Amino acid sequence: MSGNPYQDDRGNTDASVTNPHGQGRLTPAGTQPNPMPGKQGPFLVGENMTGGYGKTGPDILHDCTIEVERGEIAVIVGPNGAGKSTAMKAVFGMLDLRQGRVLLDGQDITQLTPQARVRHGMGFVPQTSNIFTSMTVEENLEMGAFIREDDFRSSMEQVYELFPILREKRNQAAGELSGGQRQQVAVGRALMTQPKLLMLDEPTAGVSPIVMDELFDRIIEVARTGISILMVEQNARQALEIADKGYVLVQGANGYSGTGKELLADPDVRRSFLGG
Repeated sequence: MSGNPYQDDRGNTDASVTNPHGQGRLTPAGTQPNPMPGKQGPFLVGENMTGGYGKTGPDILHDCTIEVERGEIAVIVGPNGAGKSTAMKAVFGMLDLRQGRVLLDGQDITQLTPQARVRHGMGFVPQTSNIFTSMTVEENLEMGAFIREDDFRSSMEQVYELFPILREKRNQAAGELSGGQRQQVAVGRALMTQPKLLMLDEPTAGVSPIVMDELFDRIIEVARTGISILMVEQNARQALEIADKGYVLVQGANGYSGTGKELLADPDVRRSFLGG
């Protein structure tokens, strides 16, 4: 054991979720590893967001604010029905805001479509239906490069270094993979767009605890390259352990916020949302 959580397998014997070579080398477009935060505040700001689904549907979000610094892992947790995934979809432009705005790197992108937000540096991995099951692993990654006009082979190599099992199974249909491997394909495809912000909606849903730990390790590696991470997670305690910043949503509004460590130590948060 080296003592380095990015190199040790931490008792995991499933090589499909382990990167034996340690930290990856992903570099988002237009950035350098570990860049300094911009001068215009947090890299992502979803400010005072209020809205719901449809033109006449009830509001699900109520004056909700989410901020993420560059290279930071921010986690949204809360009970079922709290609006966690809705907040992420609002940031990505999948529902109209009746109030509030979304800023990315100081630019107001509130009126942009999700497709346009991808071109501005957002990557989004939904909880379900996040891979093309009939396509091979490599074809899925190629689909992630649909906005690229440059040679994306180096990006694909970086994804294979981050998730070595995908190289081994690159010619296999993605629908034949395990749940954890499918999630790797989904994350890898999003990384092929060279995002500056990667949004993950419950990336560990339905996977074993060992696979969950290893996926979290890979997410840490991505953040260490300077890519901002915004993640919704039901496994609140484990997610907050790796979070630089955490938000607890209650009925679509900010209930608690702070660093991951602060929320884990907060007796009200522990009692109400973490099982004591």
